[in-house]
Parts: sequence; structure tokens; C-alpha cells
Amino acid sequence: MTRFQASRRVAILASVAMVALLLAVPGVRAANSGTAQTYLVVFKAQALPANASASITAAGGTIVQSYPQIGVVIARSSSSAFRSSVMRNGAIRGAAATAAFATHVTDGVGAQSGTSSTVVNTPVSDSDPLSPLQWDMRQIHTPDAHAITGGSPSVVVGDIDTGIDYTDPDLAPNWDAADSVNCLSGSPIQGDPLGTASLDENGHGTHTAGTIAAASNGIGIVGVAPNVQIAAIKAGNVAGFFFPEAVVCAFMWAGTHHISVTNNSYFADPYLFNCKNDPTQRAIWDAEQRAILFAESRGTVVVAAEGNEADDLAHPTQDITSPDDTTPIVRTVHNDCAVVPVEVQGVVGVTADGNLMQKSFYSSYGVGKADVSAPGGDSILQVTAAATNGRVLSTFPQYPLDVGAGAIGCVRKVFDGSVLYCYLQGTSMASPHAAGVAALLESEGVTSRGSVVAALEHTADPIACPTPAVLAEYSFFPSFDNGAPQTCTGGMGYNSWYGHGQVNALSAIDR
Repeated sequence: MTRFQASRRVAILASVAMVALLLAVPGVRAANSGTAQTYLVVFKAQALPANASASITAAGGTIVQSYPQIGVVIARSSSSAFRSSVMRNGAIRGAAATAAFATHVTDGVGAQSGTSSTVVNTPVSDSDPLSPLQWDMRQIHTPDAHAITGGSPSVVVGDIDTGIDYTDPDLAPNWDAADSVNCLSGSPIQGDPLGTASLDENGHGTHTAGTIAAASNGIGIVGVAPNVQIAAIKAGNVAGFFFPEAVVCAFMWAGTHHISVTNNSYFADPYLFNCKNDPTQRAIWDAEQRAILFAESRGTVVVAAEGNEADDLAHPTQDITSPDDTTPIVRTVHNDCAVVPVEVQGVVGVTADGNLMQKSFYSSYGVGKADVSAPGGDSILQVTAAATNGRVLSTFPQYPLDVGAGAIGCVRKVFDGSVLYCYLQGTSMASPHAAGVAALLESEGVTSRGSVVAALEHTADPIACPTPAVLAEYSFFPSFDNGAPQTCTGGMGYNSWYGHGQVNALSAIDR
């Protein structure tokens, strides 16, 4: 996601909170003849036929990047007839232009990642100057876990986001330039040894990265896994748009570079709900799903934010925000419509809670969609003595951002000397907590994807559905999309608001 929700929702959020998961849902613009556009071309087989390149060329396109492992090609064409031409090929399942298909945030096999193949765990201290402001870390018991381990530098977390400010003194010690990449074009581009190609121009990625892996170094804050390496997999641009080709590239990079865990604080889709019975949306769903499943098949744990729409993702009925780059239209949606990546099989869906360990007022949820909960902040219902503004503090770029171009601004600033930190809230902030705990599990030798996910869930602290009195507090903030009141179903062991419960770093590594 990027900076904010669709424009109509921004007005609502601005009046109540600054939500930083950035769940915007852009729409579809018609292709103009003579204007080059990017296309996802999905073959029926999850492999590319020998004549794949010739098929693209014959239809008037050129190949930007091919992913033979999943049968997907990213192509460019200036012909308005490209899609109809390429679809005449019986080997092709679908094709879709991606120029306006993005999410707007407000939120060959590579070498083995990491500096060493040996797991080395070293305890760390949570006594950095701004640690007392990190109510979120105490809530999931990371200081207690850090007395045992701060994680291993042999573990790499890929933050699929808007990039990372590698100059930030709290992130520089754990910055993994070798595994960082710019995927905006759909083709992976690495920068110089400093990784400038994946530098954060938006702000969102630096904030999520700090929650995962800010170093314990006497500066600022301490992340959930302060000894692991953090790689920027840049899929969101300065305005926080996550185009489908960038998302496909990001997961293919993770799967071919042995990235242990990815954090995904966005949804990647032309529409908030991507309906598989629509040919264009289905092509994008197919390509993104294949890429995510490929990464998972290579052992990558995929952790994703649930969304800031206060929607029950298990029972969608209406979408009123798509397309948000033109005039939104009301459309009926059903369970054949899904949010990517959180609803892809195997992805760990994370809802947000606040300092009272209640679901954040904005967080989406759903039976079978929510796996765990983690602190994302709540500036309305859960402002406490510890969380004085309800939000989560983390790292932020140390250089000016172009807010006019769509970068997020920091309103609630904290400085440690000259180093800037920022308070934000959203399921964007919750997901990296869970990703960090997954990285601690990997550091402890839990290396299979299934085992990490199981341990993350089984060691979470169960939270029951709210009482009727507490539930009534949420009446001011119904579902963005259909106006339905928020409801919670299920028991203490598993329910639609918290999944298996709030992640617990100490229980995870001391299980």
C-alpha cells in the first residue's frame, strides 16, 4: 500500500487518524495508441514455451523480463491492439496492461544471502535512547527475547516496500546491499555497493524496516530482530504505487535469492478486491499468485498486512473505492474476489492491535484471512500512558522527501540527536513485527517455511473476541466498503480479529 486510502477514504482518515498502511486502489485507464504500456502476459503452463519471445514480438511487443519458473512475461508495447493480438495465442491464459494498476501507499538463482551460513545468535540490550517509547516491543516481549538472542546475521529479511534509507544509522549496520534490488520496471536492477537503486523515496519502507531490524547500537530504537540483515526489495515508487510487474519481480527476486522472510505492508492489485471472473484482473491475480507461491516453494516466509479498510475479508460484498485514479464506482464483490498478497495461500495475514491489546479501529480482519495480530497502533481507542498518541515509533529517511510527488510526510517526529524517527499507525506497522519474530525463529534454527509459520501461530498469545461493550466502541468506524458494523467471530484459540493471537517473541524462541 502506499500513502493513503482512496481519496474518499483519505478524508475520513484525516479526520480521525493518520493511517499508514496505504491501501489505495487504483483503476484502469484505456491504452492509447502510440503510448508504450507495460503488460503482464501469463501463459497457461507455468513455464515458457520456446516461441514465447516470438509470440510477444508478433503481437507488437518487446520483452522487459521473463520469468520462466512461473510462465510469466513482462512486456512493453505501444500498440493499443497488443492485448487482443497476444490473446489469439492459445498458449496464453491472460494479458493485462498495468499502467494504472497499482496500489498507492499512505502505507537465475542468486547466491545465498547473508554474511554467513552459520547461525550465530548474540543477546542484545533494549536500552537505546528511544527504547522507552517502544510500547509495541514490550507488548510482544522483544526485550525479554533479546536477552536470549537478537537474531542471526545469516538471516535476511526482504522488505518488499518503497525502499530503505541505508544511510540511517539505526539501519546501516544491518543493511544488505547485495540482496537489495529495484523492481519498479518489472526487471530486477541492483545499484552500486551502497544500493542506491533501492533507496527509499517515499518513507514507508524505512519505517517498516526499522520495526524489523533497527540495530541495538545506542542510537534511537531497537527492532524486533536487531541482528538480522535487512534487504530492500523496492516495489513501490516515490508516490507509493505498487504496480503488478514490480510485485511479480519482487517475489521472484526473493525466491531466487534465498530471502528467509518477506514483509509486505501493502496490497498489490488494480482494485482493492481482485475478482478472478474478470479477464484483466484474473491475469494479474494469476501472475502475482504464481510469483508468491514460487517464493514460498523456495522456503520464503511471506508475511502481509491485513489492510486498513475495517473490512471482513472473509465476507466481502461491495467495493466503493475502485478505481481511485478516476471516478470510483460501486461494484458488487464476492468471495471470488481477493486481496493480494494477504489472501494468497500460505501467506501469514497480520491484523493490527493497540496498547490495550484490542484490534485497531481501522484493521481489516476475517476468518481464514487473519493468522496473527501485532501492534500497529490505534490513535482513537487505545491512547494510553505508554502509547501517548497510540502510534508506533520507527525509523524514517534522514533526507527530505518530495511530499508533492506523493511521499509520506512525518507529522509526529522524534529526534535522537539529529536522527529522525516517526510515529505512524496502520496494519503496515503490525506486519513487520510478525516478520521480525519470524526472523528470530529462523535465527534459532527453525528453517522450514511451514515450521516457522506454525511456530509463529502456536506461540502467539490468544485474545478473545471483545465483549459487547467493547465492540460497541467500534460503531463509529464501520467497513469502508459496505458500511457493515465490525463483528468478531470465533473463540479464544482462533477468531476473525486476532487469528491465533498476538505474536510473542519470547514464547517463539523459548518454545
